[in-house]
Amino acid sequence: MNRKTAYVHGYLPREARRLCDQADTLAPLLHAGTAYPAGSRVLEVGCGVGAQTVHLARNSPRARLVAVDRSEESLAQARAYLREQEPDADVTWRAADLLHLPFKEAEFDHVFACFVLEHLWEPDKALAALRRLLRPGGTLTVIEGDHGSVVFHPDSLHAHEVIGHQVRLQAAAGGNALLGRELQPLLSGAGFENVVIRPRTVYADRTRPALVDGFTRNTFIAMIEAVRNDALGIGLTTAADWDRGITDLRRAAEDDGTFHYTFFKAVAVNPMS
Repeated sequence: MNRKTAYVHGYLPREARRLCDQADTLAPLLHAGTAYPAGSRVLEVGCGVGAQTVHLARNSPRARLVAVDRSEESLAQARAYLREQEPDADVTWRAADLLHLPFKEAEFDHVFACFVLEHLWEPDKALAALRRLLRPGGTLTVIEGDHGSVVFHPDSLHAHEVIGHQVRLQAAAGGNALLGRELQPLLSGAGFENVVIRPRTVYADRTRPALVDGFTRNTFIAMIEAVRNDALGIGLTTAADWDRGITDLRRAAEDDGTFHYTFFKAVAVNPMS
């Protein structure tokens, strides 16, 4: 059965802003080393509002990019955002479900997926579908986070609990906020070769104010704050406990706080035969 996963973060304008802020803040970290040759055919799956598409187009200006998402509304936002940020970029937009992509076998030289597998019921099936679209010797790049990698100061059990509520809500929606640690076995199990995993760590304290604002406050804490109503609605916590946890988590963005998170970037090759 093909079960559709709910996007736990929602589609409100604030989420679009969060995604774009996150992409801009993390671009030097996550997109480093990703640039595709002129004329190469590159597929970005789950492009959403174009937050990552902008950086792909910027780093590979002469590649032939195709960006796909299942949400027509998100694609409309992506088109507008790309026109604003990279008006000369040549990107083809397609609305389609990841498991039913309207492309021929071996049509692409490279596939890029950032923060996509974590929202899928069956990421292994998605990887198998993507491998069919890659030419032999083509590459797949996958970037995922892992909420289990969060370390912060001052430490707080209550803050860890609100993070745990987001993890549970994402699991209930069919996703996995701890997927980063699973990338190597997932990609190998899907038949990819030469799977290389490179942890990309974000560390923020008062000596790195751009990361404190761009990542700790406006990316991670904002993401956790956004699920408050859902967590209360299904009885995961009380309003008092939630507010205490968020208050403690926000301390990591103060002058005496620190915050650490690890992303996992995988590059894998579709076998020649």
